[in-house]
Amino acid sequence: MSGLSYAKGAVDEPLLEKTIGQALRDAARAWGDDLALVSRHQGVRWTWRELDEEVDRVATGLLDRGVAKGDRVGIWAPNCAEWTVLQFATARIGAILVTINPAYRTSEVDYALNKVGCSFLVTASRFKTSDYVGMLRELGGERLPLLRRIVVLGDEAHAGFEPWEALRAAPDPERLEAATRTLHQNDPINIQFTSGTTGFPKGATLTHRNILNNGHFTARTIRLDQRDRICIPVPLYHCFGMVLGNLAALASGAAMVYPGEAFDAGQALAAVQAEGCTALYGVPTMFITILAHPDLADHDVSTLRTGIMAGSPCPVTTMRQVMDRLHMTEVTIGYGMTETSPLTTQTATDDPIEERVGTVGRVHPHAEAKIVGPDGETLPVGAQGEYCSRGYAVMLGYWDDPEKTAEAIDAEGWMHSGDLATMDAHGYVRITGRIKDMIIRGGENIYPREIEEFLLTHPAVQDAQVFGVADDKFGEEVCAWVIARAGHVLGPEDVLAHCRGRIAHYKVPRHVRIVDAFAMTVTGKAQKFEMRKMMEAELRANAGASG
Repeated sequence: MSGLSYAKGAVDEPLLEKTIGQALRDAARAWGDDLALVSRHQGVRWTWRELDEEVDRVATGLLDRGVAKGDRVGIWAPNCAEWTVLQFATARIGAILVTINPAYRTSEVDYALNKVGCSFLVTASRFKTSDYVGMLRELGGERLPLLRRIVVLGDEAHAGFEPWEALRAAPDPERLEAATRTLHQNDPINIQFTSGTTGFPKGATLTHRNILNNGHFTARTIRLDQRDRICIPVPLYHCFGMVLGNLAALASGAAMVYPGEAFDAGQALAAVQAEGCTALYGVPTMFITILAHPDLADHDVSTLRTGIMAGSPCPVTTMRQVMDRLHMTEVTIGYGMTETSPLTTQTATDDPIEERVGTVGRVHPHAEAKIVGPDGETLPVGAQGEYCSRGYAVMLGYWDDPEKTAEAIDAEGWMHSGDLATMDAHGYVRITGRIKDMIIRGGENIYPREIEEFLLTHPAVQDAQVFGVADDKFGEEVCAWVIARAGHVLGPEDVLAHCRGRIAHYKVPRHVRIVDAFAMTVTGKAQKFEMRKMMEAELRANAGASG
C-alpha cells in the first residue's frame, strides 16, 4: 500500500474470454452427469447435460419467433427453472435478458418494458398479490407498442398469450451454431433495473464478460466445485441470484438449489437439509429471519460450509451467529452494486475473524478500488470517503441514458458508488454508510449504520433501521424502527434507556417505533426512504392533532 486508500486485485489468473452460452457448453462437457439445477417447488432435477439440452430447445424456440441478437427479452417471474433456462437461452443467441422485479406493478412494468424497447416477454401468470396477466391485459398494445409476443409460464391457458411449452422446440444445432458465431463476450447480454431511492429506475447494461467473470471469481473466492450445492433463496432477477448464484455454479460445476419461488426461512432450511447444501446465500435480513426460525434446531444444517452475505451492511452479531449456529465457518461478506456485476470486494474464507465480521473484504481479481474525497482526490488510508471501483466488472452504462451514465462513471472509468467507506493498510474495506443516508442534525453528521450496530447490542432487539426525518429545529432528527426478538417485550422507552449515556446525545433517536417488519424491496433491502415518508406523515398527523 502507498499510504493511500487504493488497491488493485490479483491478475495472475486470466479473465474468462467467452460467452455465457459457450460456458454452458463447456459445463455440459465437463460435468454432464453431475447435478446442475434443483427447483424444489417444481420437482425439477436436471444434470448439466439436461440443462444444456433444455436451453437449446428454448433458444431454438426464440429463433423460430424471430428473436435475434440484441433484441430485448423480458422475464417477469419469481424463482423457477424456466427463469434460468431463459437466462441461458437468450445468452446462447445473443438476445439481451431484461430482468423485471417480481414486485413491480403496472406503471413500473410499463416504464421498464418501454424504456429498453422489450419486444418479447416471458411472464408468470401471477405471484403473491400480483396478477401479471391481468396487469399486462390492462396495459394492452397501446401502452406497450413494441411488445410483440408474451409467453406465460404454467399449465393454465390464457387467451392472447403463448404457453411456455410451445416455446420448447426441437433443437436446431445448425441455426444455434450460426447464431453463436456472431457473438462476442463484450456484447450486452443483460439489463437490470437499479432500485434508486429517487427518480425512475435505471437500466444497468451488462455484458457476458461482466457477469460471467464475476460469477467465476466469486466461485473461486468461496472455493466452489462440482461437489457443492448452493441454496439460492435470493431472487434471480437481481445480480445476487443470477450471477453469484447461477453463474458461479456455471463456472464451478456446483449445483443451483432453489428452495421456493421467493424467500421463506422454513423452505431454505428444508432445502439445506434435503439437498445437503454446502453454501447458503442471503442478505442480512434473511439470515436474521433464518436464525430466528422456531424450527431451526430441528433441521440438519451441518453440511453448510460457506456462503455469501451481501446487499446491505451485516451486523456483527448476525455474522457470528451464522458462523456458529449455521455451521458456515467459511461464510463471506460481499460488496458491490448492480452496475459492477455486482461484486468488487469480498472477504476470503480464511480471512481473520475480525476482518470477516467487520469488513466487506478486499478487492476482487482484475478490479481496482479507491476511496475518494469530495474533490475526487484519493484519500489517505483510514479516511472516510466515497467508494469507487474500476475494471472488467463495470457496466457498459445505463440503457439509453448517457447523462446518468456520465454521472456514475467518470472519464477514467471509475464507477462512483454513493457509499461511504474506509480502506485500511491491508486493503480491507469497511462500508460506513450511504452518502445520501447520512443524517445532518444541527450541523452534526450522523451515520445510521453506527447507531444500528449499537441498537443490536440490546438483547431484545432482533433488527433495527435508523434514518433521518425532517425537523423544524435541527433540520433532521434521528428515527429508529426496531423489531423485537420473539418472546421479548420491548418498548420505545427500553430502546431509549439503552442509548442514554452510552452514545452521544445527538445520536440518541428522537423517535422510536417498535414494528413487526420494515418497508423492504423484494431483494430484502430495507427501504429507508419509504419508512421516512411513512414516519414523517405520522409525525405531521400527530402535530396536527395536538395543534
